[in-house]
Amino acid sequence: MQVTINQAKSLLNKATGFIQDYDFTLNPYRGCQFGCNYCYASAFSPNAQLKANWGDWVMVKENSAELLVNELERISKKYDRPIRIYMSSVTDPYQPIEQKAQITRKILQVLIKYQPVLVLQTRSPMVVRDIDLLRQFHNLRINISIPTASERVRKDFESRSPSVKARLQTVEKLRHQLPSDDDYKIKFAITMTPLLPSYDEDLAKFIEQLVTVDRIVIQPFHSSQNQSLKASTPAKAIELKRKYEWWYQNENENYRNLLNRLELIKQYYGVEIFEGREGFGYD
Repeated sequence: MQVTINQAKSLLNKATGFIQDYDFTLNPYRGCQFGCNYCYASAFSPNAQLKANWGDWVMVKENSAELLVNELERISKKYDRPIRIYMSSVTDPYQPIEQKAQITRKILQVLIKYQPVLVLQTRSPMVVRDIDLLRQFHNLRINISIPTASERVRKDFESRSPSVKARLQTVEKLRHQLPSDDDYKIKFAITMTPLLPSYDEDLAKFIEQLVTVDRIVIQPFHSSQNQSLKASTPAKAIELKRKYEWWYQNENENYRNLLNRLELIKQYYGVEIFEGREGFGYD
């Protein structure tokens, strides 16, 4: 793993496109050690070599906390409402290096003072480490990414990521230790984005474990038709799509079947079901 310590010039970037409901994105790192082979973020690598080696390098924005204080002092004066921040859009704030570097934790300590509307997007159980800080936010949504119900599929598409079981357990721990009330509105979502194959024998138990969250977001696998697109599917993932032809040859039907099953959770448990961009808003 190639780890580089950088001094960032800016931390808050204007949110556009898929997460345009926010004011800014915030990425504590550049690159991601999880290296999911379908990840669109690899397209934003600094050069072709790093793009090819996605998952084998990470740049640590060492001065993030200090830089964030300066940016928030300047920016917050322009808003008469809480700033909306999405953390993170092209990295995972709780990838393994965070255990030592603690950049995300330092950022959270800064953000508590300014109380933004904050969304944390991660696939890592490490997020529970910061429960002491998270419970101090008045408007917080935690999105846990779980694109598949099947562990064997996870091992193919996300070999370096935590298990499906570990992520589901993370949701349960957060739900029990971060209660929501009128003053501290803490929400939880499972994001099945992009939706990966799931074996039917795994789906029933998996869906049962989703009933405690506020929201489920699903989105089809991103297009592999136009490789010039920044968010196009990397070649490794296209190869895996061939391995799982039994799913992808009927992708639309499988997607709709899962959506219909999730709608039952909405009907009986009141869980919000969203498709695509709409599901990534705080509200």
